[in-house]
Amino acid sequence: MKKIISNILNLDLVIAGIALIILIIITFFGSIMRYFFNNPIIWQEEVQLGLAIWVIFYGASAAFRYSSHIAIDMIVDLFPERIQKIIEIFIAIITISTLVFILKNGCSLVQQFINTNRTTNILHIPSQYIYSAIPIGCLLMIINYILVEIKEIFGIELIEFKKEEVDGD
Repeated sequence: MKKIISNILNLDLVIAGIALIILIIITFFGSIMRYFFNNPIIWQEEVQLGLAIWVIFYGASAAFRYSSHIAIDMIVDLFPERIQKIIEIFIAIITISTLVFILKNGCSLVQQFINTNRTTNILHIPSQYIYSAIPIGCLLMIINYILVEIKEIFGIELIEFKKEEVDGD
């Protein structure tokens, strides 16, 4: 069961990776078309915006899971371990509250797009498909952050995530 949940939570990394690859390819191809052939791709910016949203929100979810967000904890490290845990809990409450706020507003935004049948200007992609990454990504961030904080604060690992080796060490 833990492995199934872990694989489901890893989908954000796969989605962000695929979206980033497509974003790079479209940007590169668009630059070639614009500067060498003087024939810009008219739908390029529209697709880039959607892909950027997906990369940001799904990539942030994966970053929470692997504790890869930037943190400056030099001052917190000066306190005794018990105070550090209290500060960690306080930071977790603020972070989760902020993510819940963005999640709630992201759901409202998606619902507004559904109600108004808003689409993109050129490709006519329904906007709710693009912006659904906001509430889904926030929900995944909350889940991943809670799992990481439970491990950090209480030493209980509910789901095991393999930390990917980036540099081959």
